[in-house]
Amino acid sequence: MTAPLASSPATFLRGLFDAAVAAADPMRTVPAALPPKPPGRVLVIGAGKASARMAEAVESAWGPCEGLVITRYGYARPTQGIEIVEAAHPVPDAAGVAATDRMLALLDGVGEDDFVLALISGGGSALLIRPAGAITLAEKQKVNADLLASGAPIGQMNTLRKHLSRVKGGQLAAAAHPARMLALMISDVPGDDPASIASGPTVGDITTPADARAILDRWEITPPASVAAVLAGETGVLRPDDPRLARIENRVIAAPSQSLAAAAGIARASGCRVKILGDALEGEARALAADHAALALARQAAMAPGAAPLVLLSGGECTVTRRGDGIGGPNAEYALAMAATLDGAPGIHAIACDTDGVDGAAEVAGAVIGPDTPAKARAAGRDMAEALADNDSHGFFAALGDQVIPGPTLTNVNDFRAILILPPA
Repeated sequence: MTAPLASSPATFLRGLFDAAVAAADPMRTVPAALPPKPPGRVLVIGAGKASARMAEAVESAWGPCEGLVITRYGYARPTQGIEIVEAAHPVPDAAGVAATDRMLALLDGVGEDDFVLALISGGGSALLIRPAGAITLAEKQKVNADLLASGAPIGQMNTLRKHLSRVKGGQLAAAAHPARMLALMISDVPGDDPASIASGPTVGDITTPADARAILDRWEITPPASVAAVLAGETGVLRPDDPRLARIENRVIAAPSQSLAAAAGIARASGCRVKILGDALEGEARALAADHAALALARQAAMAPGAAPLVLLSGGECTVTRRGDGIGGPNAEYALAMAATLDGAPGIHAIACDTDGVDGAAEVAGAVIGPDTPAKARAAGRDMAEALADNDSHGFFAALGDQVIPGPTLTNVNDFRAILILPPA
């Protein structure tokens, strides 16, 4: 591996991101988690950005299987027997509703001798969609869009999604009762709680409709009358001790911590020291960036000339409170805010990307920055403060040519951030 001082820091950081993504590739993680193929009828279902790749991995081990998996547009994979259906993310669409209805029909009538394998990954909250009560798709889309724009943490978003759904919060598992079910999960949530991954379709939940109402109040979202009506009574979310969940095993097979460890291994092999700041960091992207910029400056000030470079790694899920009309995402906004705070400080470079290849709603994973970012911005006629105020981080980095665009990565273990700190000259 080329040492970071002997190659482009941007190339080195991109290599760390690629290593993090590769560590969560379902073709690596799924086969190791599979039991021998059970006798009798086996159904494979699933939803998420990684779930088509997971289905491909299942059939590489088990051969052709019966089933249906829902993934994001552009994320389909070739399979032998499992049907792959594409739908919209992050705001759900009619294709997701129709596919979910077909999945429920497939589960109808399963018996206790049948085996259901569920492949769950991030993005499943939007892809596995069947609104509760009289809620229409348009109304569910509006609430979802309002939540995305509010800056609400992912955990709160998923709580509300569960109580507005007929399939989340353990309800998909209930539809498979009394069959035995194994759910393999790729975690994109801070803390890796199975109840939060894709809003926990196979996991019971302790939250209540009152909790969901409080989230709407906290973020000042006025719900449609149908949503208010559903949340006024009991919803279909299962409690963790519901007997219909007794034959369900939920297993997380890939998580942010594993991807950070893989990136750390590459960095250490390159002669760097590594500090992992955490795999579950949350909060406003620009605030976290300011904190990390201050930390990087402090760590650099304490380094002796000629010391080994230091890499700071972190994961989790940042949020953005939209104030402007630009196009951006949490990772690109983190990178932009860090560049603005560092303002060309020498020897500090960073990358921030979503491991699914999509930052916000754009087909861009994130961006890289360095000491030359302010000069490149001036040359491109862009202003960092203006871009931040307009939430236009993707537009800003597109103008500089510093976007990271890997295409569909076919996995999803949340955000990846790496800061390379070189010693003072």
